[in-house]
Amino acid sequence: MNKIIGFIGCGNMGGAMMAGLIKAGISAPENIIVGDLNEKRLEETKKEFGVRVTTDNREVAKEADILILSIKPNIYKVVIDGLKDSVKEDVVVITIAAGKGIKETEELFGRDIKVIKVMPNTPALVGEGMAALAPNNKVTKEELQEAVSMFESFGQAEILDEKYMDAVTAVSGSSPAYVFMFIEAMADAAVLEGIPRDKAYKMAAQAVLGSAKMVLETGKHPGALKDMVCSPGGTTIEAVAALEERGFRSAVIEAMRVCADKSREMSK
Repeated sequence: MNKIIGFIGCGNMGGAMMAGLIKAGISAPENIIVGDLNEKRLEETKKEFGVRVTTDNREVAKEADILILSIKPNIYKVVIDGLKDSVKEDVVVITIAAGKGIKETEELFGRDIKVIKVMPNTPALVGEGMAALAPNNKVTKEELQEAVSMFESFGQAEILDEKYMDAVTAVSGSSPAYVFMFIEAMADAAVLEGIPRDKAYKMAAQAVLGSAKMVLETGKHPGALKDMVCSPGGTTIEAVAALEERGFRSAVIEAMRVCADKSREMSK
């Protein structure tokens, strides 16, 4: 891709995206320009990735063919107000700000503009992210595919209607936190049984990683994969019964419901 990719904000997610784009050969470092007010962070980003940096967001907006808004929701309006008059006519704006949708983004720019709303997640930091992309009707198929390729450079990506974004927040955006809690709980139990802490974390995390890979690569229903582990009268079915007795599934479903509700509330 020979297009100039501009980042407004260079936090963890922005850094993960840059790393993926460069490593996959989708963009050369010189074709990436990053704007941020934090000069120390900019220098660290320049040193790590070899990209161009600036404290002037308008400079980024003037150059970018694809403009990625990797900023906090509380400064969303202020940042857009400061650069909206500098963006290219045909720019594609990708927003990953939580609670900020397509309509609001269009209104803040104050004109017809191509917008793709994206919900990524933190495993992008290790090249295993999951992102959902929702374009407005001004984005072409080619531009959408370019965006998908960008996010697939550090994980997986799916195209969904924006109305599903609150559910996406619950199932992939916020869910790493639930998984980390599950890993921590399993490790605590292993430590209780006498396994050293470092080994307990490694074993629990690898079990989750391997199980997720089985779901993705075998194409089998998770229930069928669970049944494969549950021998009649065995240890696993005892553990599964205990989880069911304590409302494991309903707790997860309820957590995701309130997460999606909070996402809807933030979008108002």
